[in-house]
Amino acid sequence: MQESNSLNSFGRLMTSLEGTSLTHENKKLILNKHVGGIILFSKNFESQKQIQSLCSDIKSIKQNIIIAVDQEGGRVQRFKNEFTALPSMQDLGDYTLEKNKLEFCHEVGWLMASELAASGIDISFAPVLDVDRETSSIIGNRAFSNDPNLLIQLARKFINGMNEAGMQATGKHFPGHGGVFEDSHISEPIDTRSYNQLLELDLKPFIELKDNLGALMTAHITFPNIDSICVSYSDVWIKEILREKLAFQGIVFSDDLSMKGAGDYSMGEKAIKSIEAGCDMVLVCNDYDGTMDVVNAFEKNDVRTSIKIKVLQNSANLDWNELENKDRVKDIKNVIKEMGRT
Repeated sequence: MQESNSLNSFGRLMTSLEGTSLTHENKKLILNKHVGGIILFSKNFESQKQIQSLCSDIKSIKQNIIIAVDQEGGRVQRFKNEFTALPSMQDLGDYTLEKNKLEFCHEVGWLMASELAASGIDISFAPVLDVDRETSSIIGNRAFSNDPNLLIQLARKFINGMNEAGMQATGKHFPGHGGVFEDSHISEPIDTRSYNQLLELDLKPFIELKDNLGALMTAHITFPNIDSICVSYSDVWIKEILREKLAFQGIVFSDDLSMKGAGDYSMGEKAIKSIEAGCDMVLVCNDYDGTMDVVNAFEKNDVRTSIKIKVLQNSANLDWNELENKDRVKDIKNVIKEMGRT
């Protein structure tokens, strides 16, 4: 099932860890050829030095691995304490538009990515490109704007800032999670809109920004007027629309397959369905048994490793203390504090 066995290639599974340091079981898992990524959560975080040490330990075991985190800002920020308390993207968008300072989106994107890069993280799953303010129970203020054209302007600045710090951006949740109330973590959302309706709103940011993104993450949503299965398993959405019609060249991640929105299949079946539909890498978070089920399914189905995932590795050589002492960083933090007071 496609791709490569090269020494420079990456496993197609991204999974998670339980603690703040590596156990023997963690090390064994990381060494498995099918594991090409680790996603970190708040439970893995104690301090900046600790997270940097954890990342270093992971990469000392395997160099061909992507370390990721959800560090969007606002209510979705896994690393806090010494890390800058980032605003939600809605608050950031409102502030920059009110002050006519769109360039500040660039600065916040750069700071978020720089702090992570200085700690050994390759990617943050950001930015959210969903168009929403009032419909969705899970997106809300994670979105830059309810106007897709404004969202595109703001997100492009944010992405450029991430890129300046050596980090590829991951747009989510393709083709848009903002049109349904249900939360795909705990339900199986259905969006009955047509493709043309999606083109007018939700798809706009993904289409306009596709060449600025290193990766996209799919939504666990079914659009029955386009395909009868959820996007993460849909070759109509991933191969025909995203790859062929929209000509997206980057990496495609599934969202976490342990979410309710991914359906009631076994974890191995979910992963194979995603890979066959065109995903480059699948996520299985906080589920060790599910992770091992995917490893076994990948082995049974001869899922090959991937060279192309390497593009997501962050090669920036940033020092945390030097970064935090920069006037530029201090200025950004001061503006963020001012935002919190207004």
